[in-house]
Amino acid sequence: MGETNNMGRLDGKVAIITGAASGMGVRHAEMYVEEGAKVVLADIAVEAGQKLADKLGANARFFKLNVASFEEWNEVVKFTEAEFGPIDILVNNAGIGIFKLMDDLTIEDYTKTMDVNTTSIFYSLKTVVPSMRKAGGGSIINISSVDGLRGAPTAMAYCSSKFAVNGITRCAAAELGADKIRVNTVHPGVIKTPMAEQGEIAEIIAALEAQIPLGRAGTTDEVSHLVVFLGSDESTFCTGSEFVIDGGMICDL
Repeated sequence: MGETNNMGRLDGKVAIITGAASGMGVRHAEMYVEEGAKVVLADIAVEAGQKLADKLGANARFFKLNVASFEEWNEVVKFTEAEFGPIDILVNNAGIGIFKLMDDLTIEDYTKTMDVNTTSIFYSLKTVVPSMRKAGGGSIINISSVDGLRGAPTAMAYCSSKFAVNGITRCAAAELGADKIRVNTVHPGVIKTPMAEQGEIAEIIAALEAQIPLGRAGTTDEVSHLVVFLGSDESTFCTGSEFVIDGGMICDL
């Protein structure tokens, strides 16, 4: 009989995942640990984040992080290196969406969206890249959206922030290639998270599914498989690219 291969696709890698306490971030974290990574779950939701870290065991830690704070980015990097060593993978998954028509969108709404969804990516690059250089390279995965590739009513702040993430990603990929650091974006379409299966949100998703060529919403597992691929050594020639996972939603743009 042949030997059983129990190696994970992320064995030996150290990762930070932001927004890991809810939505797609939970499944990213679970799958990363399942694939052998040591993961810091970074989120502002302390109770949910710590509960998930406890569930995932010895290869997971929780760190309370406001991604819009440069000082806290410095602290999460120090924490990760102290717990697990230099960082190999960063998944910038945290984000917010404020959806209002332009006439109703306030300056505060716009600024908050940009701070959380875009400025945070710049902060992460400034703080995490030095650690990745120590590791000899790495992969940065910025979770964008199909709304980072198209315009939509009520989504001016959100689309602006996600389009900007694409620009940051391409510039970083161009600058960091010599350091063997890859930087890519993931663009989910309509994805069924636990929250999206309840009440009014479930009704909105049901209506949107009719517009998707594949005829259904995506699953968190499908997005997480892509995020694992981009973190793994299977994607070592992928950088500066936009990975769309939307069931074909943008085909008619």
